[in-house]
Amino acid sequence: MAADAPQNMILRVVEADHVRKLKLSSRPASVDGLIEILKEQLGLDYDFTLKYEDPDFDGKLTCLVDIQELPQKACVHISLIEDSSSVASTDTLSDVSSPERLSRWPPGAFEIPTFAYDVELTLRDGNAEFEKNGKTLQLSRDQNHNILDKLASTIYGFKAYPSDKEIAVVADALVKKHPCLKEAGSDSGWNGWKNSIKFKMGNYRTKMRRAGCQEVTVNAGKRSQRNPENEPSHSNIKRPRHAEVNFLPNFPQGEDPSSLDVLRQAIVEEVKKTERNLPLISKMMQTTFALRRQTIVTSSPPVKELMDLWPALRMQSEVYAEFQHITNQNLPNTFYAELDRHSPRLMTLFRQKASRMGKTADALSDIFKELHDVHTRRITILHALPVYLRDEVSGFFRTCVPDLGDASVVLLTTVSDDATSPVHYHPTKVSIILEGDVVLDLPRLADAFLVMFGLIYALHLAYPKGLTNTFEFTQKILLGLDNSKLSPKLQTLKNDLMLHV
Repeated sequence: MAADAPQNMILRVVEADHVRKLKLSSRPASVDGLIEILKEQLGLDYDFTLKYEDPDFDGKLTCLVDIQELPQKACVHISLIEDSSSVASTDTLSDVSSPERLSRWPPGAFEIPTFAYDVELTLRDGNAEFEKNGKTLQLSRDQNHNILDKLASTIYGFKAYPSDKEIAVVADALVKKHPCLKEAGSDSGWNGWKNSIKFKMGNYRTKMRRAGCQEVTVNAGKRSQRNPENEPSHSNIKRPRHAEVNFLPNFPQGEDPSSLDVLRQAIVEEVKKTERNLPLISKMMQTTFALRRQTIVTSSPPVKELMDLWPALRMQSEVYAEFQHITNQNLPNTFYAELDRHSPRLMTLFRQKASRMGKTADALSDIFKELHDVHTRRITILHALPVYLRDEVSGFFRTCVPDLGDASVVLLTTVSDDATSPVHYHPTKVSIILEGDVVLDLPRLADAFLVMFGLIYALHLAYPKGLTNTFEFTQKILLGLDNSKLSPKLQTLKNDLMLHV
């Protein structure tokens, strides 16, 4: 198969006082990415939004929200943020601090923090003694408490509810850095430390609950000796489902539900406008993130009700921004970079499977019909992946003519004819449907899949039934979120992919 030609772009950039021509070797991954390129290459040191001359409307200016809408040869206009009231609102919002986590659980070895000064001196001497004669160190009660408290605080900085395996990683890292702490009575040398850290994490969550931390306060009020009628302590625990980093943050300093709801109402009104102030919407969405998470996690209202409360989540750019708030990861950049990196091997695996006998092979052979550029190859892979992983796709990928009827599916491809092909590369539109509500229409299936994936995080939804392998492949292998826990099927696929990168 011939290699794809690079997607060169030629832009005519219109500023307030002059016009410049700019050539790009490839299409940026997002509108924000294009803005950063323009700032760097044209030496622009101010904030702006972009409009483009839309060929679908005889060249009339249209706000650039989706980078895929921009033609390969296009005229873009730089639009300054000049409205004084909007700028004032944005500046005010930018001063609001938000207590969100900034880092995900570290890949590889866990970095053990520095303990109290006296503890570090004791450990230094203990490690030297252990190296000489293999003698382990006996800690005092206070020293042991300091180590466990510091470890719990560091772990909590990444997540409130670490898994058993993650706690084991911390215990292992502890005795590797300080071998004098090894336990002679356990095979691993750290089983006791693991149990102690796990118990300490429970105590630390109680401490944070008393301090008013929403992430653990939400699980308070369970059954106890004083409240025997409440639900069991381990039932209905609200915790991250898909390796979320900022699952349920506290409100920004100086804000409360009432003040944030005023901003929510302002977002609703701004979204209704024909000419939306996108930077202002983005800033208000960022400030109200904690209120949104509280509603979604604690109340779990229906999707349509949520979309009425937060209509900006029907915007592709805001779905991506919400995903970044939740995971600290750029969704489109990471997803497409990893998907394209593994595309050659995935296509090879799919073709090998299609050449064999059986229902899975027959389904795959129906998908491979033509040569592919980068966009059609992505669509092909997204159709073939769940078939290869033997997921159930009949209720997920649906095709219909322009009349939607009463369809209630996840991704609905609308075509202009009654084509029977399992894959449509030039559909009229692809609709994202959640709980029967059409959330968003997009021109390409790959973008629709990605936005729908982001909405699952934004709305705290479970993965579609029958498609667990496909969505965990996206989450854990492509995006690298919680990639330490893979099913045997996904682990085998990951091992194969890693040998061919």
